[in-house]
Amino acid sequence: MATTFTDAHGVRIHYRSWRVDDPSAVIQLAHGVGEHIGRYEPLIAALNEAGYSVWADDHRGHGQTGFEQHGGDLTRIGRLGPGGLRAAIAAIEQFTDVIREVEGDDVPLVLLGHSWGSLMAQIILNRSAARYDGAVLTGTAYRTLRWMDSGDLNRRHKHLGPTPVEWLSRDPAVPAEFMADPYTTEVPLRKLFGFVDAARLLGRPAPAPAIPAELPLLIMVGDDDTLGGEESARRLGEAYVQRSGLADVQVIVYPGARHEVFNELNQAEVRTDLIGWLDDRYGVD
Repeated sequence: MATTFTDAHGVRIHYRSWRVDDPSAVIQLAHGVGEHIGRYEPLIAALNEAGYSVWADDHRGHGQTGFEQHGGDLTRIGRLGPGGLRAAIAAIEQFTDVIREVEGDDVPLVLLGHSWGSLMAQIILNRSAARYDGAVLTGTAYRTLRWMDSGDLNRRHKHLGPTPVEWLSRDPAVPAEFMADPYTTEVPLRKLFGFVDAARLLGRPAPAPAIPAELPLLIMVGDDDTLGGEESARRLGEAYVQRSGLADVQVIVYPGARHEVFNELNQAEVRTDLIGWLDDRYGVD
């Protein structure tokens, strides 16, 4: 089902839900910069088949939200509009309220953020983690200048293919499809958002007890991910344990995989790992 809600700045946020009967948990999916929820169909189908409902919105400036917001001008896809990053994050939190109104408070709600979505998820967890029953961060990074790359993310991979987004996946079809999609953009985040909003993505996990110690957290990255990669992800996991006091943190690193682990050559393995982690914590006994 596709529908909308209106944020505090009057922007209509488009979202969809893929609901199953008696879900083990509900997954709130937050996509990356320059893309849209339509790129997650195989993941959503696998989650549904495993007994999980999924809700996902096209964030401010992206997908159907961006198309309407910018009057159909697809050259402006990725531009966040009034309120900038803060408004985009607030809209994700507002979307959580929409989900809870429909699904109720009894079913577990897991926030799954990829890339930019994972960086916003980290910010949300710092200030309102108690609203969620778990979190998954994919294609993520420890949000510091040392451990998160803010430069040309394709520089290590540009010799491997003809597009400026070879860093996304080893599967050559993925960069090609990304470039052919009218609702995606390869414009760098700093250019889309501006310096101030890009800098607002920096930060660290909140110190205990801001995040409930019992919140389960899964981090999944490729070791050839330019944004962060293995060491960045492991340091992020350590920070959630040592700084935030979380008791259940798991980091999975996929050798050879690049940024979009759900669109990688080993995507079936990634989906299996995700569903296994969810089943261990929310599955029916």
